[in-house]
Amino acid sequence: MTRRVSHWIDGKPWAGVATRSGEVFDPATGRVRAHVDLAGPAEVDEAVAAAARAFPAWRDTALSARTRILFAFRQLLDARKDELAALVTAEHGKVAADAAGEVRRALENVEYACGAGQLLKGGFSENASTGVDVYSIAQPLGVVGVISPFNFPAMVPLWFVPNAIACGNTVVLKPSEKDPSAAILVAELFAAAGLPDGVLNVLHGDRDAVDGLLAHRDVKAISFVGSTPVARYVYETGTRHGKRVQALGGAKNHMVVLPDADLDQAADAAVSAGFGSAGERCMAVSVVVAVDPVGDELVARIADRIAGLRVGDGRSPDSEMGPLVTAAHRERVESYVVAGVAAGARLVVDGRDVTVDGAAGGFWLGPTLFDRVEPDMSIYTDEIFGPVLSVVRRPSLDAALELVNANPYGNGTAVFTGDGGAARRFQHEVEVGMVGVNVPIPVPVAYYSFGGWKDSLFGDSHAYGPEGFHFFTRTKVVTARWPAERAARPGSARPDLAFPGTG
Repeated sequence: MTRRVSHWIDGKPWAGVATRSGEVFDPATGRVRAHVDLAGPAEVDEAVAAAARAFPAWRDTALSARTRILFAFRQLLDARKDELAALVTAEHGKVAADAAGEVRRALENVEYACGAGQLLKGGFSENASTGVDVYSIAQPLGVVGVISPFNFPAMVPLWFVPNAIACGNTVVLKPSEKDPSAAILVAELFAAAGLPDGVLNVLHGDRDAVDGLLAHRDVKAISFVGSTPVARYVYETGTRHGKRVQALGGAKNHMVVLPDADLDQAADAAVSAGFGSAGERCMAVSVVVAVDPVGDELVARIADRIAGLRVGDGRSPDSEMGPLVTAAHRERVESYVVAGVAAGARLVVDGRDVTVDGAAGGFWLGPTLFDRVEPDMSIYTDEIFGPVLSVVRRPSLDAALELVNANPYGNGTAVFTGDGGAARRFQHEVEVGMVGVNVPIPVPVAYYSFGGWKDSLFGDSHAYGPEGFHFFTRTKVVTARWPAERAARPGSARPDLAFPGTG
């Protein structure tokens, strides 16, 4: 009998009976490892109601008490990080090293949220006018929804949840139904850390649950990470219902390699950034822009490294790349390989021929490398979200910048060069939200914020860091004038002597 994964509502596992469920697979074997309950309108209402009931008391909880809970959660998460990483590998398929790295980055965001006392300070202007002070305070929004993707089932929820609750909000988290167990462990650890019932709720589901959160009148804000079409839908639907929305969308990340770059370093980076986590990450490099005359040599070095890459079950310490998350996604990615060949791109390494260290039923597709890709091909225009790397050749830095800036996505990019002037020009002129210089995946550390430009972001707020705290609060400005001190009447007490300890 397969395991059941259900909701976490009001501080405990949901005890209801689901009318619908979905299958959770082990991607390395192709076998069903669990069934997950899928929420309908009644479950959405129940989770939001629990969060709404918890909000007044949590909003009024002292900052010091909130941060103590966050510190306790951080300790519990660190103690069970291996267990959380193992859940990620079992349901997503990424290799153990990638899963452990995901949990480490999640921990960094929890640690940042522990600084809430410093991060929520307002401003104060004395005597803005005669006898008038003006000051600002940051207050929580209320119930907020977090809709997270399958590719980082531990890290992405923890981009948002710690900051949201540190600011005094209550949360309904809707993780991907493809790999739901990590979110339940996170909720259990928060409860063990002392988080009051209802402050964090986990609601599993598909589009019905998403639409329920987007339309619910008691949900004040939505944080979303996923593909661009869905991000656009979430943003437009949520804002139409009067909500604050940050919706992080898809990507087509370019890595530009200039002629003076260290080609061994660039080839290593292309392989790790293109095929790590089977390419299922929004910061994966999917396009290498080889600036003449380095194309032939760079492609050869990338191909040599792919030949030594071991594809297999993520639980094996020898595996360097795991399977794709579902059979349907594997078929979708494979269709792009077929389309790239039909469009005339040169297929240098065919991932369909990969030898796998794992079960035959797993959702396998090996690293795939195309050369001489043109911008009108679907393998260039579309976000494939799999282990398919395209090499586009350009004659100059000018032409490379023009290519990157013409792309509708603007999530991440990188330049590999030994020329500081060229790097400085690239970072200044490129129209992309996150830039790496000789760093292939420039994911900001927790005390900066994560987010792209153009079709990679809907809304005006990036995730986590300073912008995360700004998103989960609204600013109130107070203008105050107090009566001037009055002379004490005979027999009256001085106001300043009425406070204990001042005599």
